[in-house]
Amino acid sequence: MKKITYLILFCIGIQLSNAQDTCASAAVLPGAGLYIVDAVNGSQVPVTVCTANGAVPTNAAPNGPRGKWYTYTPTQNYTITITTDIAANTPRVDTRFHVYTGTCGALSCYAGDDDMGSGYSSVSTFVVLANITYTIAFDNRWSANGFTFQLIEAPYQEPIANPVTFTNQALASVNSQYNITVVDMNGDYLDDIVGVNQDNIRIHTQNAGGTFTVTDYPTSSATNMPSWSLAAADYNKDGLNDLMYGGGNGVTFMKSNEAGNGYDQNTFSEYVFCQRTNFVDINNDGHLDAFSCHDVQPNVYFLNDGWGGFTFYQSTVTPGAILLGIHPNGGNYGSIWIDYDNDGDQDLFIAKCRGGSGTAKFNELHRNNGDGTFTDVSTAANMYDPVQTWSSAWADYDNDGDMDALIGASSTTDGTHKYMRNNGDGTFTDITAGSGWDINTSTNIEHIAHDFDNDGFVDVMGGGNKIMYNKGDGTFAPSGVGFGVSPVGDLNNDGFIDFQTGATLRISNGNSNKWIKLNLQGIQSNRNGIGARVEIYGAWGKQIRDVRSGDGFKYMSSLNVHFGIGQATAIDQVIIRWPSGLVDTIVNPSPNQTLLVVEGATLSVNQNTISNFVLYPNPAKDFVTLKSSTTSSIVSVEIFDLNGRKVLTSDVVKETISVQSLSVGTYLLLAKDSDGNLSTQKFIKQ
Repeated sequence: MKKITYLILFCIGIQLSNAQDTCASAAVLPGAGLYIVDAVNGSQVPVTVCTANGAVPTNAAPNGPRGKWYTYTPTQNYTITITTDIAANTPRVDTRFHVYTGTCGALSCYAGDDDMGSGYSSVSTFVVLANITYTIAFDNRWSANGFTFQLIEAPYQEPIANPVTFTNQALASVNSQYNITVVDMNGDYLDDIVGVNQDNIRIHTQNAGGTFTVTDYPTSSATNMPSWSLAAADYNKDGLNDLMYGGGNGVTFMKSNEAGNGYDQNTFSEYVFCQRTNFVDINNDGHLDAFSCHDVQPNVYFLNDGWGGFTFYQSTVTPGAILLGIHPNGGNYGSIWIDYDNDGDQDLFIAKCRGGSGTAKFNELHRNNGDGTFTDVSTAANMYDPVQTWSSAWADYDNDGDMDALIGASSTTDGTHKYMRNNGDGTFTDITAGSGWDINTSTNIEHIAHDFDNDGFVDVMGGGNKIMYNKGDGTFAPSGVGFGVSPVGDLNNDGFIDFQTGATLRISNGNSNKWIKLNLQGIQSNRNGIGARVEIYGAWGKQIRDVRSGDGFKYMSSLNVHFGIGQATAIDQVIIRWPSGLVDTIVNPSPNQTLLVVEGATLSVNQNTISNFVLYPNPAKDFVTLKSSTTSSIVSVEIFDLNGRKVLTSDVVKETISVQSLSVGTYLLLAKDSDGNLSTQKFIKQ
């Protein structure tokens, strides 16, 4: 192999000798360790410097382009981290360093960083190859004072071939201040793109074929913006999703108005330094509540009165409030609601970036007791870990029927990624060693879990512009995609997960793997079915999903339920376990389709045939007429009340049925045509 020289320049303080003052006399770093820089007073900083985004022009230093130079030759392939964000620098030092390849006088940028660490310190992680010399340089752009830097060597993780690729699609009309949401907003179950400004909500409504229609919905000036996170759900049960803005000073709700053509603001005056926000039915009364992690105080939540109105509660502060977080000084970052113990209610896991007031960072798991209270089971469950994390990714990674957890490290300062297997008895076992997560040194504040390649095993996206693909044998392997975490959904309705990164859509090119999607409509439960457990069975065994609003740290992604099934050609059954306790079962649905499931109606139809008949009159008094919009005829109907109870079954004679026996109210009519297709509509009985 041809020998390549890499040059790395640091502005940090480890004292090897004064020989590191020039490129030609760079000091040799023997390997991993702490290195002290006495002062940045060398010379020969190049005209261009290196950052994570490549070469940029040199910014003039206040006392000349000075630097400290080092070389490093690894003995094997490593993923290394160079950092000044370490305890030895307390307080942190404003540093900048650059990594080069080539020879003195002919250097090429390879890596580097300015301010990725706390307090303007520097952190960069990159791959180095055995027996190749890299050169590192720190400059004095911000300070010539001394400091310490650390070089960390981690095993190199060989990337795998991309199981799925993505095509960039520009969408210049995505230009709001906060473009962090992909979710259906108009009730057609196609994922839309939501952008938020101070006084406007811009929605790109998805049309057939993956095109979009742009509509602006002016709002009153939002008191709080989603500067930290955004959550979406239909909390007033009108069929349209509403928004929750998590700001640095408080919470603002944007609720769809009665006319269905705009949004009304509801802002609470209480101070909340929001982190992750969620919609979830905390007290399981069928109405969606809202939750927000609080960075500097106990967590807060908002109980729904059943009419779309909220009451504010703060744990340990508001009289009668539920305990949802144990540290009085906050430090709560990434909340996620999951059913970890398979008892049918939603439990709460909180990823901790800090413990409050400089104390340790211990993550928290709170078990829902099913009676309106929660119990902190962090220690008993073996989840009380001091990993510095902003988010966790929960999924059944081993397809054994319970939720496992990937605790995603946001910094290597306090711990690394933790891969925790659910033992099925309320406890978890750390199986990080040998899983691929032990040698993944890419950190991030966002970690999300989806089956990106539809092979039937849930993958994780976190740091490093890559997806960690689940190999189905307890291990994960990286594949670079060239972009980072962002909101996800199916943006062209082809059954594969896509990304929306600002004004660029990352559209999956798919593969030959098959899939099934489910759109849920709660009746007795909340409208979105948030908190429902969905199971699918087939040749692979069992897969599960929990419906959630708000995962990762700040983004809001699709509420539709997505499964990949690999090369399987059949699905034995789908089971939906609703928060209300009702269970719907669908037998032998075909792969590569979307099912609409209405709670209590066991309704499963292709999304493209949801409305294949006309019902009139509506409202109706004595009779309704059902006229098919296809060549088939409507042969029978079942009618359900809004509690999911079947109240009438009838054959259709001459396109007409009698509804005289029904009480006044709103009903769901499930129609079956002569080809066996199912379709639904709501109607009002006068």
